[in-house]
Amino acid sequence: MPAILSPTSIRGIRIGNAQNEEALTGCTVILCEHGAVGGVDQRGGAPGTRETDALQPVHLVQEVHAIVLSGGSAFGLDTASGVVRYLEEKGVGFDTGVAKVPIVPAAILFDLDIGDAKIRPDAQMGYQACLNASDEPPAEGNVGAGCGASVGKILGIHQAMKSGLGWDAFYLGGGLIVSAIVAVNAFGDVIDPQNGQIIAGARSLQKGPLRIGEAGYFANTMEVMKGFVGRTILSFAMRGHTVIGCVITNARLNKEQTTKVAQMAQDGIARTIRPAHTMLDGDTIFAIATGEKKADVNLIGAYAAEVFGRAILRAVRSATPAGGLPAANPSIS
Repeated sequence: MPAILSPTSIRGIRIGNAQNEEALTGCTVILCEHGAVGGVDQRGGAPGTRETDALQPVHLVQEVHAIVLSGGSAFGLDTASGVVRYLEEKGVGFDTGVAKVPIVPAAILFDLDIGDAKIRPDAQMGYQACLNASDEPPAEGNVGAGCGASVGKILGIHQAMKSGLGWDAFYLGGGLIVSAIVAVNAFGDVIDPQNGQIIAGARSLQKGPLRIGEAGYFANTMEVMKGFVGRTILSFAMRGHTVIGCVITNARLNKEQTTKVAQMAQDGIARTIRPAHTMLDGDTIFAIATGEKKADVNLIGAYAAEVFGRAILRAVRSATPAGGLPAANPSIS
């Protein structure tokens, strides 16, 4: 087992980030240049994706060559074009007989309400993220697709909190690894499932020198939703929230099984975000399997949910204050 277990501990996986720290937006690229079986599960009512149809089990293409997570709302889907260019230059792609076409599914989150809305991740940023990719443990916090991420937005962005990019990994023995990387930009609050407490989310409108974790600091999105103010806000709420991420394993799975892993990983969102999978969220999870180790899909799926939930918590706890928003970790807030 590697000294530091991360998604890039899996052979053939490299991860790169690129961001504009002043505009507070960026993208994250998961490269699997030798090909990996891909799957996807999308829940919630406001997704933004590219090439997810290719991942459906009944479709021709069996492998992907990269996954892209990006800020910038729909504009950010352009980052995948830069990744496609990078892979084509390296001769990587689905062989059509006349050209190798890189298969690069992508998902985006909405971060235009923090930083500079006129600057978005583009093809060049996607290309740069590929150049930055390595097999070292990825950076976390205000980097890549998590650069402009925030959570707890029922009372507006000014009462939200900063989130970011996070990852985690499990070693299951026999060389088998299940890992995840996620950018957390949820409408709801992030919950520690160990105690049910909010660790980041919508902040109360109450005046006073409250510190994170003190009674009255958090508004509690679920409580706000059921009140008159919450119902009024929801009727005008902007559809600009989502959790996007990827489960990465070296298990040997087919497309149907990899899709099932992505589905099961959604439980990680349900355990750590309240509410989850709303009409205001996109909540798209990719899964890729490199095929090194024989494994049962039920085992991989069960731990995919665990590792995805832990990655969400790390994304929040590793974030630093930005754009006028505080972060969850008192030591860096």
